[in-house]
Amino acid sequence: MFERPPKVIVTKIGFDGHDRGSRVIAACLRDAGMEVIYTPPWQEISTVVKLAIEEDADVIGISSLATDHLIVPKLMLALREAGAKDVQVIVGGIVPTKDEALLIESGVAKVFHPGSSLQDIVDEVRLLSGQRKKQTGAQV
Repeated sequence: MFERPPKVIVTKIGFDGHDRGSRVIAACLRDAGMEVIYTPPWQEISTVVKLAIEEDADVIGISSLATDHLIVPKLMLALREAGAKDVQVIVGGIVPTKDEALLIESGVAKVFHPGSSLQDIVDEVRLLSGQRKKQTGAQV
């Protein structure tokens, strides 16, 4: 059998329309052999949850330049309520240190700050994808 590459949704929730960073990350992950579903900015939480379930996503990457990372705990709750608590979530962008703990406590797997290496992001997404596949018994 063939191993399915990691499937990642790269998106922005809320009203932050600055998407240059998320486009760079999406291209980087795609170049690393992952299946990437890129959404335009201004996504609603319910839309992201529905997409994650429909696409059987392993990881959701949320980009935040403004303060939209503060609504990520609502995304985490919505994923749990929809039965998709196994989908891993990472956040990248401008996240103050004081807010990072809130994100981790809500279930976010990792927060990447400006200057994080692209290779570190690729490695983490691969790791998280593998962990999800083991948890769910999905084909790896």
